[in-house]
Amino acid sequence: MAAVPLTLPDIEARLADHRLAVLGGFVCEDDDTLPGGTRTLLLIGPGGAGYWPHVTSQPEWDGAADPVDRWSRRVIGRLACDLGAKALFPFGGPPWHPFYRWALRTGRMWDSPVRLLVHAEQGLMVSFRGALALKEALELPPASARPCDGCAAPCLTACPAGALTGAGYDVPACHAFLDTVEGTDCLDRGCAVRRACPVSQTYARMAEQSAYHMRQFHK
Repeated sequence: MAAVPLTLPDIEARLADHRLAVLGGFVCEDDDTLPGGTRTLLLIGPGGAGYWPHVTSQPEWDGAADPVDRWSRRVIGRLACDLGAKALFPFGGPPWHPFYRWALRTGRMWDSPVRLLVHAEQGLMVSFRGALALKEALELPPASARPCDGCAAPCLTACPAGALTGAGYDVPACHAFLDTVEGTDCLDRGCAVRRACPVSQTYARMAEQSAYHMRQFHK
């Protein structure tokens, strides 16, 4: 009996069990940034409001370091084994995989006015937990329209510290602001620039998730 061809909906259904989603992908050949034989790369990230309660209920949420990364390695690594694929992660380097460059090839994510990635559905809240490098060339959806086109770009003026603008990201100024009373809002609710994006505001990301990652960043 012939093997059933692997499809994108098959993978999306498996990821949904873990509250993860395919954020974009591309078909390629002979790409030296990817494992040999890769025909499709899928970028994987949080799948919505149910993601954070799910992650924080997992055995990796045990008080030890890097629970989200350890959970990502287990879940995405196991799925890769099941699919005969290779799991790649945006953490654990150096060397670091070029997730930003990969994202720009998907037709679902773009360079925003503040240079952060913006996603067609998640806006500036987009983040990655891993990627799947597959040996099969999958049929993928067509490219989306870039949400920044025609947008008033509130992200450019949203940073209360003036640390993240079209001119770049002043990381020391960001950290200094987060040490102030005024910085509590960003620590508790997430980066004001990311929240200012109109697409971000339609995406169901829990404030608790943003607060956790902000505090990890600001250690």
